[in-house]
Amino acid sequence: MNTRTRVLTGIALAVALGAGTFGAVSASAAQSESAPAAAVQAASSKKDDDRNFTTSTHLTVDAASRAAQAALKAAEKEGQKVTVAVVDRNGNTLVTLRGDGAGPQSYESAQRKAYTAVSWNAPTSVLAGRLAQTPNLKDIPGTLFLGGGTPVQAKGAPVAGIGVAGAPSGDLDEKFAKAGADSLAN
Repeated sequence: MNTRTRVLTGIALAVALGAGTFGAVSASAAQSESAPAAAVQAASSKKDDDRNFTTSTHLTVDAASRAAQAALKAAEKEGQKVTVAVVDRNGNTLVTLRGDGAGPQSYESAQRKAYTAVSWNAPTSVLAGRLAQTPNLKDIPGTLFLGGGTPVQAKGAPVAGIGVAGAPSGDLDEKFAKAGADSLAN
């Protein structure tokens, strides 16, 4: 490279670096001057965003495990061999405990009772009574309208469902499910 090319290249490089530095300084100054306006705009935008989103309460896995254990222990005290399932607000299974000697059908039944209870925020024994007026309720996938499921609520809203299956009656299943739900209040 000849001297003239080196000088021109050096000048071009210096101009480019200087322009970049000047632009960065100008941008920083512009940002700091507009920061209060940006904060006001962000606060206003947050209020708009709040109208588009909700916050919900969910049962922790630890709490679900404790509730399932309490339901299983209540059944064992009465000599019943059951399965207990706890689902979250969306019907997703958090915990399933199959007690020693529980029948193979009890696993799915417990999950479906829990899902049904949280879906309608009511004990499944109450929902089973509604089948007389609306028999097609039983056709909704994943539901089971037999006693043995109870919702878990926080501030009146359902946050989980507990289902128990395997005892000789839905009343007993529901009694054990309620024992699990009641354990969360302590």
